[in-house]
Amino acid sequence: MTLPGEQEFAATCAADGEMRLAVRGWTGGLRLSVGTDLVGFSAADGEIVAGVPEAGVGVISLAGSTETWAQLLTSPPPRFAQIPVLVAFGEAGLQLGDTDPVLFWQYMPALERAVELLRAPEGSPRAAAVEEGEVPRHDSPVGRYVHLALDGGDHRIYYEEAGDGIPMLLQHTAGAHGVQYRHLFEVPEITDRFRLIAYDLPYHGKSVPPVHSRWWEQRYQLRGAFLRQVPLALSQALSLERPVFMGCSVGGLLALDLALRHPEDFRAVIALEGALHVGGDPEMFVGMWHPQVSNHSKARMMEGLCAPTSPEPYVKEVSQVYSAGWPPAFLGDLHYYMVEHDIRDRADEIDTSTVAVHILNGAYDYTATVEAGLEAHRAIASSSHTEMADLGHFPMQENPRAFARYLLPILDQIAATPAASAAGR
Repeated sequence: MTLPGEQEFAATCAADGEMRLAVRGWTGGLRLSVGTDLVGFSAADGEIVAGVPEAGVGVISLAGSTETWAQLLTSPPPRFAQIPVLVAFGEAGLQLGDTDPVLFWQYMPALERAVELLRAPEGSPRAAAVEEGEVPRHDSPVGRYVHLALDGGDHRIYYEEAGDGIPMLLQHTAGAHGVQYRHLFEVPEITDRFRLIAYDLPYHGKSVPPVHSRWWEQRYQLRGAFLRQVPLALSQALSLERPVFMGCSVGGLLALDLALRHPEDFRAVIALEGALHVGGDPEMFVGMWHPQVSNHSKARMMEGLCAPTSPEPYVKEVSQVYSAGWPPAFLGDLHYYMVEHDIRDRADEIDTSTVAVHILNGAYDYTATVEAGLEAHRAIASSSHTEMADLGHFPMQENPRAFARYLLPILDQIAATPAASAAGR
């Protein structure tokens, strides 16, 4: 592992458009201790200057062994070494020292980009971003609003749909919205057999907050009792007959939740990044709620949940969706994701003769890991499990072509199974 000199690294960073945006307003700099060696740059009011700064005010200091850094700087990095932000949670073998935690979150995008620029150029390249076929004048889905009674109040819910056949509800990840499924709408092998319906949760995307409550005076927290109402009410409003439910992240946990509590309402559930329990403390995410940290940091963190070989334009699309979200939504959704959802003691009650259960986990997802998905699979009799070796936390958005290879066999099985005997065993 050969590190660049101070002048060379500063010039590389200063010439990088993403880095120039990430350091705006910064006075201080980045100090990376790689064993006994140092690399980094100084910053003066958003301008990159050559020289590794001394630790202190305005400086992010990150230290680790040569062996730890060798993992992080491999291209492509191994599983769970793709994102140095894990140091904020006491993982990855790195130490922040006395770095101000708010400063860390403010300029975490610059740290992430610096590590990417330090990585050796050799190794497996990113996949190409491919939009299948000739670009049409209009994409396939058509969007509209439906009014649903949720918790006794009216909610105006936005959804998009395309395709014919078996209805399939699509639930987005925490803090995001239904555009994450846009690629699936353009796959004829899917839409020729399935009616895809991607919706935005209340307070997300185009589902603007209701007018019947003073929601702006309360801390937003997503709870299971409310969340479960949404697909059930939408299915009823659209007169769907035992639809398939597919969700990712929060939606992946919800898929298993619905299989447990409402098996008769769905013929199959597909849990992307599914788990019986994730755990953790949402309060540790200082950067998700602090008023001095922009949405950019939260969004850049999501890029590290993607596989390092996923097409860069699609990974940046994941990031853009998170940048555009209502800031409290992501942190509030984590209440269900980390705190409330726990079906470890009831998973064996799920009856897969009534509702088929399919669990898929991306290898690079360090939250709902492959191991967590396998735990769920072992607890739910006759469920299926798929490890998506080349994907992360956002499979349908970060690398849709690779995701389709894993999804289509499952859809083939569902399409071949009568609704009355959903599991098809």
